[in-house]
Amino acid sequence: MSRARRSLGRKGEERAARHLEARGYQIVGRNVRAGRVEIDLIARAPDALVFVEVKTRRRGTNATFGHHGAAAEAVDHRKQIRLRRGAAAWLAEHPSARCRRVRFDVVTCLLDDAQGALAPRSDDTAHPEDARWSIEHWEAAF
Repeated sequence: MSRARRSLGRKGEERAARHLEARGYQIVGRNVRAGRVEIDLIARAPDALVFVEVKTRRRGTNATFGHHGAAAEAVDHRKQIRLRRGAAAWLAEHPSARCRRVRFDVVTCLLDDAQGALAPRSDDTAHPEDARWSIEHWEAAF
């Protein structure tokens, strides 16, 4: 993976974490490795412990990566199985973090490099650069 792509992913994960925190979630872990699986974010919601997969894309003319649906679709069945295995391993390592309800969410972050009328609305406007980001959150995505 290129340095630019890793950097974009880190920026997306940071925006996803801020998005969740603004909605009352407490971030418990970031880029956690458990059971040989990387979990992007672990958060505590009022009613659940949430394992979050973050998908970040640059909005472009290519329809495959130009909308949130395509990013969310990247969390295919195989990825879901891996994330469940990682969550089970993390929960086994952290028994005190157990919660009655566990949920798997997906947050997609799209960066729009274009300026002007086509720029997406941002759900998180705490920083001026965030106006270039569009964030969607799918609760209980799988």
